[in-house]
Amino acid sequence: MSSTATQRQQPNPAERVMQVTTGFLGTVALNAAVEINIPDLLAGGPRPVSELARATATNEDALYRTLRAVASLGIFTESEPRKFANTPESELLRAGAPGSLRDMVRWFGDPFHFRIFAEYMHSVKTGKPCFDKVMGKPIFEYFPSDPRESEMFNNAMTSFSAAVIPAVLEAYDFSGIRLLVDVAGGHGQILFSVLKEYPQMRGILSDLPHVLEGARPRLRELGLESRCRLETCDFFKSVPAGGDAYIMKHIIHDWDDDRALTILRNIHQAAGGAQARVILLEGVISPGNESHFGKFLDLEMLALPSGRERTEDEFRALFDRAGFRLTRVVQTPTPMCVIEAEKK
Repeated sequence: MSSTATQRQQPNPAERVMQVTTGFLGTVALNAAVEINIPDLLAGGPRPVSELARATATNEDALYRTLRAVASLGIFTESEPRKFANTPESELLRAGAPGSLRDMVRWFGDPFHFRIFAEYMHSVKTGKPCFDKVMGKPIFEYFPSDPRESEMFNNAMTSFSAAVIPAVLEAYDFSGIRLLVDVAGGHGQILFSVLKEYPQMRGILSDLPHVLEGARPRLRELGLESRCRLETCDFFKSVPAGGDAYIMKHIIHDWDDDRALTILRNIHQAAGGAQARVILLEGVISPGNESHFGKFLDLEMLALPSGRERTEDEFRALFDRAGFRLTRVVQTPTPMCVIEAEKK
């Protein structure tokens, strides 16, 4: 291979700037493909774009250009001219596929998100969420008034939980926990998965009333009603009492330090026994210039709920102020870590 060809594999500075600048177009194109179910239409093998256009009632030329762009990112592949096939990445976007991220793509690619981030400079200048500026109220106060976006968000969180929980169960031993309380556990994907793996364990799923309604059918379907109860809670006021361990997935990152401390202190007060644990499923920010998904998720936290992603040292300091001691951080093959703390 010539030195010129080798050099062309690495974008020059101007190309790199343009790649980052136009990155949102990849999000738009991928969301469009997911919305019209292209990953599912390719489940049986490669198909010409003409067939895909007829099946989705879209313009053939526009669809081809959209899929060509997304395929250049490694999601889908143009296996022959004007014929596309799934890749391992696009297989993850099929509805119902194990570990499907379809609903996550739909949430991040939804026009709702672009409305919020159009005002991102407000967050940069003030340090406050631009969501409140655009929608007139904080995000978790807004969701009950918008059933569509609330459903989109909850489905996205459930799908992400389903994608990461197998790795969490493999990496972390939940043995010895008699009562596990999932604080703000959404539709119960995390808690129900742990309960299925540990049949001697009981659980409490706590969240706001409109969220818990989405968990009831799944609880019945899994036959866990005798081992798990649903309990309404406002974690800024109190959480269910008596748990041996309290688990939260992507909850603490939704809040600034003061409000995160309120949640953790309420858990400290409610927890049963001197050895009670807090188990957080969160990303842990890497130092320096290392690429890390959490560094971009941190911008989502800034713009929408006014939260933040944290480093290990920041988690340690937060726990210490709430009366806990960070005991370990367990890495998983996913962006999620298991962060464990015990009462001091």
